Amino acid sequence: MIVVMQKDASQEHIQHMVERVEKLGLKSHVINGTERTVIAAIGEKREYTRESLESGPGVAEVVPILAPYKVASREVKPEPTQIQVGSLTVGAGTLGVIAGPCSVESETQIIETAKAVKAAGATGLRGGAFKPRTSPYSFQGLKEQGLKFLAAAREETGLAIVTEVVSTDDVELVSRYADVLQIGARNMQNYRLLEAVGNTNSTILLKRGASATIEELLLAAEYILNEGNPQVMLCERGIRTFESHTRFTLPLASVAYLQNKTHLPVVIDPSHGTGHTYLVPSMAAAAVAAGADGLILEVHPDPECALSDGYQTLDFTQFEETMDRCRKVAAALEVNL
Repeated sequence: MIVVMQKDASQEHIQHMVERVEKLGLKSHVINGTERTVIAAIGEKREYTRESLESGPGVAEVVPILAPYKVASREVKPEPTQIQVGSLTVGAGTLGVIAGPCSVESETQIIETAKAVKAAGATGLRGGAFKPRTSPYSFQGLKEQGLKFLAAAREETGLAIVTEVVSTDDVELVSRYADVLQIGARNMQNYRLLEAVGNTNSTILLKRGASATIEELLLAAEYILNEGNPQVMLCERGIRTFESHTRFTLPLASVAYLQNKTHLPVVIDPSHGTGHTYLVPSMAAAAVAAGADGLILEVHPDPECALSDGYQTLDFTQFEETMDRCRKVAAALEVNL
């Protein structure tokens, strides 16, 4: 249920209702909107629960949440959420661009890339320190040394760091270095990991699983939100279909659908979504046209020599050209980029 507070409800009224919700055995989530505050009351409803809450001081109304994902739903928070962390702003009319290599390979490589993508207009730096790979023989990342190189790149450029965390054991370590913790497609339904990052103060970038439905993505986000962390971005990175001309199928209809169902920002990954460098610029521009809140792109000084995913990675010149193309689309839509 949602406890909708009156516009003039005091902080004392809000705190009183939070306590009442919790006395009823429900979990409370306070969401401060632009016009009024609502309290999501999550849990099993008891008889007379609604009536008990409606009689509280400062309460305008109590309404049921119909969506299975409660805190992520537009029913709870009609206005879009904007994520701000360091140099990166995503959502509510501002399009953030996160760019960098699939894997951190050396300090020189990541700092050179950070400087190049920042000069071209990126506001966040991506780079994998821990790399979950399909084959156990593939490069698995530099781990903590890679995190240190990312921190050095942030020190040099000021860009917010986005990197993947693959295990509950690594959450505290990665949180020490990164601004945004990425949950990769393989871990979208690793519920213990979702709960672990939900108990941090870090911003979370949650990627859709390759075979996951949109509802499953939103319920995965709900695990994080339910632990008390409101800083969640969703990422559409393509799904597995019968098509073989691309690595995955990138369904841009997800942007409009998600924005209708949730207040969380929607980021598009055209690199994984297509798997081919020559397709990335077009799909990045198309994502902006579809109304995406952010882009995450793979960029490397020399994609041909990249230790992972070079076939879908832009070089610096290609990234500059992609940014120019996206700016033209964003300007037409009056979106900040």
